[in-house]
Amino acid sequence: RPPTFILTGIPGVAVSSSWAAVPLCCLYVLMLLGNCCLLWAIRTEQVLHTPMHHLLSMLALADLGLSLCTLPTVLAVFCVPATALPFRACLAQMYFIHTFSAIESGVLVAMAFDRFVAICHPLRYGSVLSGSVVARAGVLIVLRGVCVVLPVAVLMARMPFCRSRVLSHSFCLHQDMLRLACGDVRPSSWYGLSAVFLTKGLDSLAILLSYVLIIRAILGTVSPGARAKAFSTCLAHLCAVLIFYIPLISLSLIHRFGKHLPRLTHTLLADAYLLVPPVLNPLVYSWKTKQIRRRILLLLRPRG
Repeated sequence: RPPTFILTGIPGVAVSSSWAAVPLCCLYVLMLLGNCCLLWAIRTEQVLHTPMHHLLSMLALADLGLSLCTLPTVLAVFCVPATALPFRACLAQMYFIHTFSAIESGVLVAMAFDRFVAICHPLRYGSVLSGSVVARAGVLIVLRGVCVVLPVAVLMARMPFCRSRVLSHSFCLHQDMLRLACGDVRPSSWYGLSAVFLTKGLDSLAILLSYVLIIRAILGTVSPGARAKAFSTCLAHLCAVLIFYIPLISLSLIHRFGKHLPRLTHTLLADAYLLVPPVLNPLVYSWKTKQIRRRILLLLRPRG
């Protein structure tokens, strides 16, 4: 087993390059400010104490966890040439990245169910999605992410490494680490694929089914104004789903079938998968929710 892995930055961009480090720092600052402001607005605005906004708080926490997992290594790559990461630290980072990603996927499913109940069964909304139900759903989502990803880390910890120690990204991902392993990698590879299907695969199908039922209910509404209002309540969640799943599906496909593509494609998709959702989700929900927007503007307004 190699004592360390060597992390790499963006192909064609020199390490210790401020041209890459400064924009990345700005993205991370924007992510931290956006999600922290979102959590503060939901906590302090009484009208936002609803099941949907409690789930939005979970989404913001998952985004924070996902970004903070990669923050140290991503910035270190552009500040320290040939950044090395010990095997156990790389394994831990890989585990937390995939766990927070699975948690975020589960929260998006719960938010889709919230929209389904709100539109298709509005009179039962309060009884179906009570505070205790949302809390239990949050616990189950976290436990599912922790338990499904744990065997991935256990299998990876037992793999021997005898090839190059250079990773393709500035953080550790399962398929990237598996590429450097020797011996029989099939159990780890197949379980990793199964874990993706059990989380993101089933989640995407559940979200799709929810929106099929939602669209049927909306199209059955007589009033055009009611249709427009119902579609508007789903728009922010649909944006969050697309922001999360498009980079994820693209990255999974090129890891397995796009080995002939330039390395820059792999790197940019991996960065988009981990950086774009945490940055854009607070902006989308602040734009679509008047109470959140008003509360954040109040926080950012200069004093005196």
